[in-house]
Amino acid sequence: MGPRVVLLCSLFGVLLGQGAEQISIEDCCKDGQKRGRDNEDCASLPLISESTTCRIVQEQCCVTVLEDNMCTTGINLAKEQGACDSLFTNTCETKTTKMCCDCCLLGKTAQDQGLPFDNSLSVGYQCGLVSRACSVDGVPDNQTAPTGQTELPNKDDTNENGDNSVLSDECEGKCAHSCVSKDTCACLKGFKLKPDGKSCEDINECLLGASNCRGGERCINTEGSFRCQREVSCGTGYELTDNNNCKDIDECETGIHNCGPEFECQNTQGSFRCIPKVKCGDGYIQDALGNCIDINECVSQAGPCHRGQVCINTVGSYICQRNSVNCGRGYHLNEDGTRCVDIDECKGPEKVCAGHGCINQVGSYRCECESGYIFNSISRLCEDINECRHYPGRLCAHKCENTLGSYKCSCTTGFKLAADGRNCDDLNECESNPCSQECANVYGSYQCYCRRGYQLSDIDGMTCEDIDECALPTGGHICAYRCHNTPGSFHCSCPVSGYTLALNGRSCQDIDECVTGTHTCAENQSCFNVQGGFRCLSFECPNNYRRVGETAARLERSDTIRCIKTCQPSDVACVLDPTHSVSHTFISLPTFRDFTKPEEIVFLRTTVPAYGSYHLGSYDVKFDILEGNVDNAFDIIKRVENGMYVGVVRQVRSLIGPLTTVLKLSMRNLTTQGDSGQNIINVHVFVSEFWF
Repeated sequence: MGPRVVLLCSLFGVLLGQGAEQISIEDCCKDGQKRGRDNEDCASLPLISESTTCRIVQEQCCVTVLEDNMCTTGINLAKEQGACDSLFTNTCETKTTKMCCDCCLLGKTAQDQGLPFDNSLSVGYQCGLVSRACSVDGVPDNQTAPTGQTELPNKDDTNENGDNSVLSDECEGKCAHSCVSKDTCACLKGFKLKPDGKSCEDINECLLGASNCRGGERCINTEGSFRCQREVSCGTGYELTDNNNCKDIDECETGIHNCGPEFECQNTQGSFRCIPKVKCGDGYIQDALGNCIDINECVSQAGPCHRGQVCINTVGSYICQRNSVNCGRGYHLNEDGTRCVDIDECKGPEKVCAGHGCINQVGSYRCECESGYIFNSISRLCEDINECRHYPGRLCAHKCENTLGSYKCSCTTGFKLAADGRNCDDLNECESNPCSQECANVYGSYQCYCRRGYQLSDIDGMTCEDIDECALPTGGHICAYRCHNTPGSFHCSCPVSGYTLALNGRSCQDIDECVTGTHTCAENQSCFNVQGGFRCLSFECPNNYRRVGETAARLERSDTIRCIKTCQPSDVACVLDPTHSVSHTFISLPTFRDFTKPEEIVFLRTTVPAYGSYHLGSYDVKFDILEGNVDNAFDIIKRVENGMYVGVVRQVRSLIGPLTTVLKLSMRNLTTQGDSGQNIINVHVFVSEFWF
């Protein structure tokens, strides 16, 4: 309905000019009618000719078809529903439909009340046509003419198309079709007189609802008449004839059936049937493939035999036999064989209840089961009751085990069954001495412990194994020298000579042989204690030198023997010798295991203030290592402590003992005038082979 809004509410094209007409006006109109039936937009039709006249005719014929369809819709709505409420909006799209619906209701109302339609009502020309058409009860043939229209029989078949030929000269050629009397014109059947009283136009029987098309057919208007076109197909098994009727297809005659060679084809309305050629006799029925199948009369028929007889099916028939007495389960025939009596299963040779109580019943029996059993009515036996499954968690504290007619409780590992046979008490496993040393009972289990120096085995968790303290990651630091493992403990040892075990049982303590008097030095020798032993040394002062006490520079951590120069007045060489003193000192060092930074071992101190004046001149001291620096393991640095110069001898590299060397140190006094003399210090260094 969308394109119709544009068509019905738009202005028609204006004749702008005439082009060369190569297509007839009738062809232009037919093209417009076709496009109108296809619901195309009449205002924008593709032109089939450059002629302006053809375009106008094409558009107007298209609009006429759409208006006719809308009017037909309105008439059908008025006839079917008797109301036009659904078209109440009266939009541009439904204007024509509503007008025809309302006007048709107007004609039907006049017909229902038996009133002639008043031609004097100014309802419009088209509304008057629709009203008069709807007031007509029926149309006997395939053409109808609105009331009040003058029609003439078609005397000349060539004039059915309504050409403008003059049929009577009384009207002086003014009438399009025929002249009835002077100045009175008439139209052929299927046409109506225009308001000018002369021209004729086609009556749209489809628009006026005056066609006799059947249900499922569509009315199509033609020039002076109409035709009915079927819209719904005939369906399977039918074909459409030339007169627009559905005709049954005879599949048997045309040979399009699928009946097999054992069947004959029989045509039916819209289909066909396959009838078997072979006819089955009585007592048989034919299947879809034409085979004869026996009928079971005992099943298909209701009571084919008399009372007291039983039906037995046979091929093609059946027989009736006298019914013999057949006793069911739990019964047997009496001695006369005339009736069934109950069997007392409890008294039979077979023990049906297997030790349980038996109670006979009519046609059956039941067992009185003992405690812990239940009677199964299907198997008719006493079956054990699984109490553990029926009462889970309520009978036993831990585990429940079903037995025939009863059950028994048990406990998990670490527990024992209580006196009531249901609960579980903790079991003291330590009473059976499962552990090799110490045992501690816990709820439901036990735990083994070991004494100091032992550890629990990873294999059984009960045996205690000795801990090898010497093999532990920290075992190398337990003892200063050597570690000896013992069951449950350990002990340390020191080198055989020169050391003794300290009170802590781990460290090695040096024995001072010089103090204890266990040395072997002669009377003219001095005893010097070293790490792990002693040394017997004898120091003599050189010529022109004499031994003095410790009055000058002092060495820490050792004893010092000092010789100072003493010259005769006439000994010029002695006086000119720059060495003022020669000293001997002694130091014992261990073999440093982890040598990470320099170790300060000897300190040479002076009594002259640093940066001070000496005999009206500046004074300085220089320290050097002259001899004995093995592998350059030592160096000497100068620093100021408490305002005085100090020379510090350091061990800067590890030495592996046993090793002995003598570091010859030089301490020179410097002034602005030059060297004022030097002092020689001999440091006897003994490096032990051990690190303690």
